[in-house]
Amino acid sequence: MIEISKKLLRIVGQTNAKYKMFEENDRILLGLSGGKDSLNLAHILKHFQSVSPQNWDFKAVTLSYGMGENFDYLKTHCKEHDIDYEVIDSEIFELSKDKIRRNSSFCSFFSRMRRGYLYSYALKNGYNKLAIAHHLDDAAESFFMNFTYNGALRTLAPKYRAQNGIVVIRPLIFAREKQLCDSAMRNGLQTVGDEACPAMRFDVKMPHARFETKQLLAKLESENPKLFISLKAAFENLHSDTFF
Repeated sequence: MIEISKKLLRIVGQTNAKYKMFEENDRILLGLSGGKDSLNLAHILKHFQSVSPQNWDFKAVTLSYGMGENFDYLKTHCKEHDIDYEVIDSEIFELSKDKIRRNSSFCSFFSRMRRGYLYSYALKNGYNKLAIAHHLDDAAESFFMNFTYNGALRTLAPKYRAQNGIVVIRPLIFAREKQLCDSAMRNGLQTVGDEACPAMRFDVKMPHARFETKQLLAKLESENPKLFISLKAAFENLHSDTFF
């Protein structure tokens, strides 16, 4: 039995209360990469499904890039914990060989393709929501990267409706990454490693912006331990009239 901390469950419960993540008759598709965040979210969804007064269900799916990845652990783990699970096959890796130029960044390409496959599966199989395991650290990194590299002030919305009608939810958006790390370690969750990253298979420019942003935020938080409390508050306290 996986034991999720009461604090983590309380955070997700408060997020659900505010943004109505889990609603009556929802069919939720969870993008399960096999990392610590999505594995934790699978078990958190399982918990809330069991205690929720509303009737809703969810299914976890992992997208294979077509690199011969081994998802046996995820299959066994989900079966042991009665989590509906499926691997979606794709040819994204083969397509990327022609689409991605040598020494160019690959993250945005794979992200777009991965989201497209998940949307298509959801629409085809009658799912109205897509759950993604982004947390508060991801939101902070996205915010800093956007204004540093893209000249935009934006981050990750807790909940929004995509143009195709699928509602994207991020139940972990107020949780800290270290809480999810602690949960994974405490429960002995095995995670899919770098061998599933397409960058390991061909010559592309390794992503550096997120790594550098993580380092910057770690330094800022060491100087101001309440940094993420302030960032969370700022994301909900926008003064658009003060911008150009």
